[in-house]
Amino acid sequence: MNKILDYIEESLVCVCLIVMTSLTFVNVVSRYVFSASLSFSEEITTYLFVLLSLLGAAIAAKRGAHLGLSILTDRVGPKAGRALGIISMLFSTVFSAIICYYGVFMALNQYNKGQLTAGTQLPEWIFGSFVPIGALFVTIRFAQNLFRLIAGKEIQHEDVVAEALENAAQEEED
Repeated sequence: MNKILDYIEESLVCVCLIVMTSLTFVNVVSRYVFSASLSFSEEITTYLFVLLSLLGAAIAAKRGAHLGLSILTDRVGPKAGRALGIISMLFSTVFSAIICYYGVFMALNQYNKGQLTAGTQLPEWIFGSFVPIGALFVTIRFAQNLFRLIAGKEIQHEDVVAEALENAAQEEED
């Protein structure tokens, strides 16, 4: 299941980035070469950015890379730290589930009203569905972390900035 989720998340992130970069590049070239902007490019790029942000949050949750304030957990024992972690993951799971829940109603409301996007005149619900889809992935990842903590296991933590600084220092030494 995790490998399937990883594949879906990473594939969607790649597609979003490729489409966003391509549209933005074509729009810039169009503005400077033809003095005409593609009206739909900013709209689609904005909607894809919403999906990309939520999928990025899900990937960060999976990797334990979300920012956290550890001033409290550093000052308490392991049992209290674990309890605080469970509470934190519980709130995170509930919050992202609420976003998913209301996102479904938002997309359904857009569908029922027949709303169209301003630039592309496509149904708004297509892009509105990016919110519950992305929030679903975030909810799943936070729930996985919650169940890991309840089972007494550690959450994988990844500190990308610290690793980058260590790699840069190592490269300077070499």
